[in-house]
Amino acid sequence: MINFTDTQKIGVGFAAFGATFIFLGIILFFDKGLLAIGNILFLAGLAFVAGLERSFRFFFQRHKWKGSGAFFGGILTVLIGWPLIGMCIELYGFVVLFSGFFPVAINFLRRMPVIGMLLNLPFISGYVDRMSGDSKMNV
Repeated sequence: MINFTDTQKIGVGFAAFGATFIFLGIILFFDKGLLAIGNILFLAGLAFVAGLERSFRFFFQRHKWKGSGAFFGGILTVLIGWPLIGMCIELYGFVVLFSGFFPVAINFLRRMPVIGMLLNLPFISGYVDRMSGDSKMNV
């Protein structure tokens, strides 16, 4: 069992609300207000969960400048008022920043009961393996 501090619990709540607002902002035809609130809440949640210092170190490592620039540039573009362009830039930055976590997340999802069964189907398994950069095929 993982023990969370109260600050981390608040951070998880902020991140969940942020993801919800971003989802609603996309569903409601890229509503810039919802997207902006979602972005701010998500970043605040990340800072609460990981801590300010670790979050700062994650985003501003030398080899992650391109992804961080695109991610924060996309957030700034959404805040300025161009939500569709900003979300595209932000999505690119997100993929560049978090691409190292995708194989770990896919392996975690494969161990879950229903989702794992779907991800291990022959056609889907090959596609997911190629997308995650996993060289070994699961049998």
